[in-house]
Amino acid sequence: MRGPLGRRHLLALLPVLAFLLLGSGFWRMLHGLHNGQFDPHAVMTPQLGKDVPSFPALAGIPLSGTPTVQGAGTGIDTGIDAAALQGQTGPVLVNFMASWCIPCVAEMSQLKAISQVLPVWGIAYKDRVPRVAAFVRRNGQPYARLATDPDGRAAVEWGVTGVPESFLVMPGGQILWHGTSALDEATFRREILPLLMQARKEGRW
Repeated sequence: MRGPLGRRHLLALLPVLAFLLLGSGFWRMLHGLHNGQFDPHAVMTPQLGKDVPSFPALAGIPLSGTPTVQGAGTGIDTGIDAAALQGQTGPVLVNFMASWCIPCVAEMSQLKAISQVLPVWGIAYKDRVPRVAAFVRRNGQPYARLATDPDGRAAVEWGVTGVPESFLVMPGGQILWHGTSALDEATFRREILPLLMQARKEGRW
């Protein structure tokens, strides 16, 4: 003799249970939005406030003959590693990019503007060196250093989930800011510039 809740009854209840769970999730999200505990634009930034991760030394990308912005182009062929970032006496913006990335094209003009204020170091994610070189020649050259991460191992260590992503690295190697979308002037003025000014006020560089 079957019990009061047979298999058919349990199967019939599954959509109801799923609906209740989904509704509970939406209610918690809306409640968080209302009281400020949930920000739909927030991103996971596990490296924020930490030192730059240990990552394999990345080979530089030769860009001889490429026009550069003022102050850039001095270490293009040098490559990038954690020690080089930690040894900087001023802040550096590390920008993960790729030649096949459309948003990376969109942010190039802003990167060139930023490079007038602080050095921008580029890391080409899972890309081919000739394509990266052609990308820079075509869209302009904001990078003081440009290196290749052909297998994406460095990006994994940095916690990169897609390109473009950028990190503001302070002298000594601490990551002070992390952005997961194409940089624009509003983001720079709203999020990065105040951090730079505060760090300058505190005598950190």
